[in-house]
Amino acid sequence: MSLPSFRERRRAVTILSALAAAGAATILFACAIGSVSLSVPELFGALADILAGRPASLAATLLELRLGRALSAFVTGATLALAGVMMQALLRNPLADPYVLGVSGGAAVGALAAILFMAAAWMVDLAAFAGAIAVAFLLLILAYRDLRGSGGDSNAPMLLLTGVIVAAGCSALVTLMLSIAPDNRLRGMVFWLIGDLSATQLRGLPWLIWAIALVFAVRVARAVNVMALHAEAAATLGISVARLRQGLFLCAALLTASAVSSAGSIGFVGLIVPHACRFAWGPDHRLLLPAATLAGGSFLVLADTLARTIIAPQQLPVGVITALIGVPVFLVQLHQLHRK
Repeated sequence: MSLPSFRERRRAVTILSALAAAGAATILFACAIGSVSLSVPELFGALADILAGRPASLAATLLELRLGRALSAFVTGATLALAGVMMQALLRNPLADPYVLGVSGGAAVGALAAILFMAAAWMVDLAAFAGAIAVAFLLLILAYRDLRGSGGDSNAPMLLLTGVIVAAGCSALVTLMLSIAPDNRLRGMVFWLIGDLSATQLRGLPWLIWAIALVFAVRVARAVNVMALHAEAAATLGISVARLRQGLFLCAALLTASAVSSAGSIGFVGLIVPHACRFAWGPDHRLLLPAATLAGGSFLVLADTLARTIIAPQQLPVGVITALIGVPVFLVQLHQLHRK
């Protein structure tokens, strides 16, 4: 894979700058829109009040609540989209998404168990993260030989099959807990499974995990390109395929655990956003990885804004909105791919 030319670098910088600006614009839009709308002067005035530590006005209170939720939505969407690109590169399967290997199933088991036993909100998030990490390590043990393989198509089906079986086991446990849950906890459990950002809290750990994974993704992007184009010969071209596959798996699993523990199982973000970016700007992972993560963050912020305003004051789970958008968008993408 040759070094990018000046024109390619300028194109990449332009695209990423535009996506970063769009992300900032969607966050400001989410802060302004709601049951009580804020004008641009009110928005910046409230921001000045918060930064100066002045007594909180109504606008400042609304901004603080909406900004925290918008930032949580952005990092969750960015995390899912980045994990989706990594999973598709690892499994060499365009239908792969962050949930395909059952990591989200482990998170669901942990979270629903915590809700069932009436744990505190922070314990639900911790249980979800622990469940996802436990399943990730189980997969690492069961599919270690596949992750050490040459990266060819013969390795991916076994890894995928292992993940599907583990996910089926987690699904059975989730069904069991839903069937025995009392009515006063069942609604919260179902909302968590659908994917909901209404109770999320702004924390630093998801941002740290996303930043570390993004740095790793950018560093290995050229190697991922080589593995995608010349899977069987990648090792002879100087690529440590085993380490690359293990790194992609661990990063994707950690990203999925972070996103699911924060917001539940929000579908389609990690599937349609990478495909949309690939159709728009090509398959080069040096651009695709950062572009998809920025686009995924913006997409989920807009979806969450729609979820909390479309029938306000009642709020919808954001997973419903992403599914309603994702199904037709993915069908259109499949049709375009078939035509090509």
